[in-house]
Amino acid sequence: MRFPVESLKPTKIVCVGTNYRDHAKELGMDIPGEPLIFLKPVSSIIYDSQEIVLPRGVTRLDYEAELAVVIKEEARRIEEKDVPGHILGYTCLNDVTARDLQKKDGQWTRAKSFDTFCPVGPWVETDIDPLNVKVESYLNGDLKQSSNTRELIFTVNRLVSFISGVMTLRPGDIISTGTPYGVGPMQPGDIIEIRIEGIGSLKNKVVESNPLTLP
Repeated sequence: MRFPVESLKPTKIVCVGTNYRDHAKELGMDIPGEPLIFLKPVSSIIYDSQEIVLPRGVTRLDYEAELAVVIKEEARRIEEKDVPGHILGYTCLNDVTARDLQKKDGQWTRAKSFDTFCPVGPWVETDIDPLNVKVESYLNGDLKQSSNTRELIFTVNRLVSFISGVMTLRPGDIISTGTPYGVGPMQPGDIIEIRIEGIGSLKNKVVESNPLTLP
């Protein structure tokens, strides 16, 4: 069953860093002992076929293909075994990142939070196995990332349970589960596509910022 992603009214987007073993190796990072979480603002959301805007002054804009979880029922301090009853479904998400600012700032908020930096869609799918789906990205039709959620360090159930112990999750909230090996830069004019098995394809074009376009 599918739901239109545009109908969601999330109060927050919770993302997970370094949650694929191959991506941790790519970044030269140790495997974390517990989930590394951060937030993107809901103002960063765009949908399929909408444009990702390269902010003025940003010199490195990266794609990150991710499986995202959509919360159905309020969740606070729930056990892993109870997580499935709190999930509405799953969608594709591109955790767009200003990599140069991430390195400059030493923390991730600014680099992850610009308007248009959270493409999601094309819809919410209820009937997939989050423990075994292929996650891919294509830049201008060329395969850049290809992995499977079998490679997740922390499973969906573990992530939702952990995050619900930190903050109350509301209906429509989005949890993005991390990106695999192969992240890389995008340029104005590029088309970035996120494909997730059983869900579909999320495509967005990168454009230059201009005086009539935010940010």
